[in-house]
Amino acid sequence: MDDIVKQALAKWPNVPHCYGWLGLDARGNWYLRDDRVQAAGPFPASKGSLLRHEKLIDFIQRNYEHDHRGQWFFQNGPQRVYVELEAAPWVWRVGEDFSVRSHAGEPVEPSACLVDEEGLLYLVTPLGLGLVHTQDMGLAAEAVEQGRWVPQDVHAAELPARFGHVMSPASGRPPQKAEH
Repeated sequence: MDDIVKQALAKWPNVPHCYGWLGLDARGNWYLRDDRVQAAGPFPASKGSLLRHEKLIDFIQRNYEHDHRGQWFFQNGPQRVYVELEAAPWVWRVGEDFSVRSHAGEPVEPSACLVDEEGLLYLVTPLGLGLVHTQDMGLAAEAVEQGRWVPQDVHAAELPARFGHVMSPASGRPPQKAEH
């Protein structure tokens, strides 16, 4: 976590959390979801605006974590901005040498390989569960063919409970108190 974020947390410890405003898609892209987009439907059916500002994306990714309930968030100064997930908390990129990096650029070592009923490939790492990026499926197939990764069948709907992540923190948040 950035030092500036830690300082803001210490200065303003009771800032309300933010739900529904940020989404991570299955390709590791971040989306900003304003009130209009949220009213149009849940993520990813209603994605919002693709973030393109590299420094903002880097800031989000440096401050991306999860809480004790498995809800992933971006710590934006004193405020937690909970993330709506399309597929998993991480999206993995596979190198030609079969090395694996997260969508945030962090190197990881897979400990298990899973394939769901739609043929999506997931890797389990010390960071948690992530989906292999669609552009890297050719390399992933080579890793499987070479026996580096041995896929185990899994049902996608079982993954959040099995790996302890929440796909939509916004759908499970407590009702907001009406202001008078």
